[in-house]
Amino acid sequence: MSVQSPSPSAGPFGETAAIHCERAAAELRAGRPVVIVDGQRRLATLALDSSSPRSLAAFGQASDQQHYLFLTAPRAQTLGITASDGIRLPLAGRDFAELPALAYLRDAPTAEGAQPLGNDLDAAAVEVARLGLLLPAMISVELAPGPSAFDPCLPLSVEALRDGARQAGQDYELVTRSPVPLRDVGMSEFAVFRGGVAQRDQVAVIVGTPDLQGAVPVRVHSSCLTGDLFGSLKCDCGDQLRRGLRTLKALGGGILLYLDQEGRGTGIAAKMRAYGYQHEGLDTIDADAQLGFGADERRYGSAVAMLRALGVQRIQLLTNNPTKVQHLRNAGIEVSGCVPVTGEITAENEQYLRTKAARAGHHLDVDALIMAAQ
Repeated sequence: MSVQSPSPSAGPFGETAAIHCERAAAELRAGRPVVIVDGQRRLATLALDSSSPRSLAAFGQASDQQHYLFLTAPRAQTLGITASDGIRLPLAGRDFAELPALAYLRDAPTAEGAQPLGNDLDAAAVEVARLGLLLPAMISVELAPGPSAFDPCLPLSVEALRDGARQAGQDYELVTRSPVPLRDVGMSEFAVFRGGVAQRDQVAVIVGTPDLQGAVPVRVHSSCLTGDLFGSLKCDCGDQLRRGLRTLKALGGGILLYLDQEGRGTGIAAKMRAYGYQHEGLDTIDADAQLGFGADERRYGSAVAMLRALGVQRIQLLTNNPTKVQHLRNAGIEVSGCVPVTGEITAENEQYLRTKAARAGHHLDVDALIMAAQ
């Protein structure tokens, strides 16, 4: 029998599309293939990030050696290939040890046989890998109609993937609220929300008593383990976090949304790989491109869901990033203005900040900030 995609509404415990996405992401993280289904079209896929020589050999045998390595457009560009939908590299006869060099290492060999044939099923496979915080390099094969060796693998329909992404920004529930005294800020309140794909916990820090009927000062801050917790000098995230909280207090109260999306949404493992490339001289955007990522993989559905749950419709956003403003406006949040939040410029993070200004469009005048600090 051919693999059938289960109904997103089946089951007594709410078999939602988001649950199907979570299971598929977990399968990829465990090193097992999933099957992306779109009508009669099917794609078996395995994440290179969690594969092994043994699983590659098994995949090759199950696919009759028709399998290929899919790489995204940013990674293809680092290989000297322009392909807006990514590339496919046939894997028949290739050894597992060759694949990391092609997929994410620097100084990659020539991508012989690369074909600019990426399609919507390849993009769906990459999206599942993103949900699992895996690198966007996929070992895949398109399946012919009829039975296949991949029939026992977990199926995921393109429809469920699409609906799951939509649910990820809607199904957040308040779990608990509690007062927490913060240094230099005073008594604040932490509100914990749970939802989205993988039911992650997200935190809203309510500083003071903001007027929820007005333009509420809001800082949307993505987690940065190295900067926020350990004081890394490679970025300004820790400074922005703490200065953001103090600014909210100075403005009479506001809300800081602390989002669980490390490394611009790529995860801590990919972030550390990118840090290694930055140490070798690449800027932050080029380092992420080496791994197959775009300049910014963050999503803001959870931020929008939390703001709405807190009764906030209009905000004054603490940010230097116009793209973040546009994401929130596109989701229906009225952004009435922006307040800049900057950190200390160090020898270690100066180039990082210049890259954010020059290549990501952040409103940062690094030279002026250096002069002001002298």
